[in-house]
Amino acid sequence: MKSQSEPARRNVAARHVRRELLPDQSPELLRELHLLTRDGKLNADALRKLKQVNHLVGLLAPALNDVQQRYPEPVVVDLGSGNGYLPFVLYELFFQAGGPGKVLGVESRTELVQRATERAARLRYERLSYLGGGIAEAAYPERIHVVTALHACDTATDDALAVALAHKADWVALVPCCQAEVAQQLKERRAERAESDALDAIASLHAHAWHRREFGSHLTNVIRALVLEASGYQVTVTELAGWEHSLKNELILARRVHAFHKPAQKRLEALLAATGVRPRIIRVLEERAEAAAVAPPTETETT
Repeated sequence: MKSQSEPARRNVAARHVRRELLPDQSPELLRELHLLTRDGKLNADALRKLKQVNHLVGLLAPALNDVQQRYPEPVVVDLGSGNGYLPFVLYELFFQAGGPGKVLGVESRTELVQRATERAARLRYERLSYLGGGIAEAAYPERIHVVTALHACDTATDDALAVALAHKADWVALVPCCQAEVAQQLKERRAERAESDALDAIASLHAHAWHRREFGSHLTNVIRALVLEASGYQVTVTELAGWEHSLKNELILARRVHAFHKPAQKRLEALLAATGVRPRIIRVLEERAEAAAVAPPTETETT
């Protein structure tokens, strides 16, 4: 428990800012990103954002090092980039000094895309670029090696996961936010099965609105992790940063090690059947499977 004299959120004086930075991270970039004040301080809100980004960057370091060693031109894509803190920090630390590859940010808000594009040009970050549009609609390169999505809201995280799977990303890092879709599906399912739910043990986990919101959020992320495992990824679920920096604090980090994992697929199917939910990522994958089943054979397949 914090003492009364210890503030819940703090400012960092200019002379102490270096303590908050990663090795080789520059105060100049943080000024450009408006995380440092004019007099070189970190205010409480900027410190909260920096803690989240820097902790994620530290967890992503093995992924960046891996793809830069194995591929001549690895592609790192940050989905739902917002103000662009993560792509710029990644570029400075892993690409600016000559590391191979490029960083691509995707953001639906035109003004943020324009601002980030101008900032990249000003900093001469020649291999950092931005695409406008929603995560599901953007025009991606054929191959993506690392996919990140920091606080992509509700089903936008599912769209990010779908992009990663479609482009066979070697690494995926998702920090979900504001999962509401599955909670609504649980509510609708409960209304449809009001009588039989009296004997449904799972229904007891979401009988109250508060529990339904929390259980729906947890269930959403469990399904996402199982989708990744079924698709051949080794998955780690961990805390992004301290709760004092963000309440949306769950990180799903995955590395592709197989083509497919049948036991995980069976667990996923069993969970979906038991809960009766069909989140967006499941619907997208079903649509892809149906499209693949009716697609005409390619020239390679017919020869």
